[in-house]
Amino acid sequence: MFKKQIKSAILALIILTVITGVIYPLVVTGFAQLFFNKQANGSLIYSSGKPLGSRLIGQAFDDPKYFWGRNSATSSVCNAASSSGSNLGPSNPALLDEVNTRIKALKEAEPVNSDPIPVDLVTSSASGLDPHISLAAAYYQAPRIARVRGISRDTVKDIIRQHTYGRFLGLLGEPVVNVLEANLALDGYRNR
Repeated sequence: MFKKQIKSAILALIILTVITGVIYPLVVTGFAQLFFNKQANGSLIYSSGKPLGSRLIGQAFDDPKYFWGRNSATSSVCNAASSSGSNLGPSNPALLDEVNTRIKALKEAEPVNSDPIPVDLVTSSASGLDPHISLAAAYYQAPRIARVRGISRDTVKDIIRQHTYGRFLGLLGEPVVNVLEANLALDGYRNR
């Protein structure tokens, strides 16, 4: 009786391992490659066959001629292997120090901009990898980018509009701007 139970358990283990460890992943991967190829392969943006980055993972930009994205709380900036938030609460002095440092950097980059600084430019995203900024954050940076690049604010605002994603299903969330796409469009405009 005991040998029969062991044999049945081992057979069940082998069958379930094949189904859940081999067949199911192959079916899901095949389905993803067939119907959602770009997303399944990381939503990468290519130029001349070279990957420039992903639409889904934030990247660090600190040059004044680019849009700056959300700050990253990861150990090294925008490191997908260590995705996490800072876990600093609103009463933690370290969070206030980080925010004040970021406000100072923004004011130094554009001292004449007296608009209120959008909160997403001075706080970290929960994952540390957010590829988007709010419309307010993009428009806040438009004067600096226009001045540094020697282009009109209207050109920068057009690029913002072209790379804005609306609310999910028209209802959820707020419109956002993909930082990488907008920065690549800025470079493309400059190269014309």
